[in-house]
Amino acid sequence: MSLFLFFVAFGNTYINTNIQEYDVSIDFYWAPLLVESNADHPSKHKRNERVIHVQSIENHAKNWVNADVLVFNSYLWWGTPTMKILYGSIEDSKRSNIVSNHRGYRMVLKIWSNWLRIHINHTRTQSYFMTMTATHQRGVDWGKEGSANCLNETEPVMKDGFWESGSDLKMMRILESSLNKLKQKGVNVHMMNITQLTQYRKDAHPSIHRLFYSTLKAKQLSNPSCYADCTHWCLPGVPDTWNELLLTYILRGVK
Repeated sequence: MSLFLFFVAFGNTYINTNIQEYDVSIDFYWAPLLVESNADHPSKHKRNERVIHVQSIENHAKNWVNADVLVFNSYLWWGTPTMKILYGSIEDSKRSNIVSNHRGYRMVLKIWSNWLRIHINHTRTQSYFMTMTATHQRGVDWGKEGSANCLNETEPVMKDGFWESGSDLKMMRILESSLNKLKQKGVNVHMMNITQLTQYRKDAHPSIHRLFYSTLKAKQLSNPSCYADCTHWCLPGVPDTWNELLLTYILRGVK
């Protein structure tokens, strides 16, 4: 339901869904890099260079206070090899540096961890961090030839332990390390490891069957694989499984 509403209200950084029958409010906050960045607009975020205000988290984080359950996810937007880091406040960012995506991710998770440790009531709030999901962009990973990707795939990968080449294991290890350090300080953010579940599902992406927010050009239309969406997921199936896992943890009261 929340994802459907997100598409209806595309362009909003905050969406609220109230389910009165169960006295539940589900809020969606768009903060793809956790701190402020030039990707903060939900629909106008295509940039040649990714820029992060590494010390400016409050504008996003103020929306996370007083939640009963927090679910974080930040991976796909870290796919560029390097990014520009701005230091200081958003209004006074005079110092900058170009860093690798791994170093940038580590820096932001440290800022995020410090904020979470200080500002969240962990007696009340259950916190989770979803791990990365597969992006089936290279058909050679499962035996296809040429530039094949998830387009027209109708069956999962059946090979046990399959791992597609676009998944950055080092990013996952950085997240794991950050959550372990938080745990040592008395803050338990449960890592929802959904990565391997998604590795097999090359058939579960929207591919060309989705809404595009700009008109496709003739050259694109003549080669559908070039615009097939192999990073996001169709609602039925994979996200349903994630939600069932998350619900199980919530009902068990994992802290």
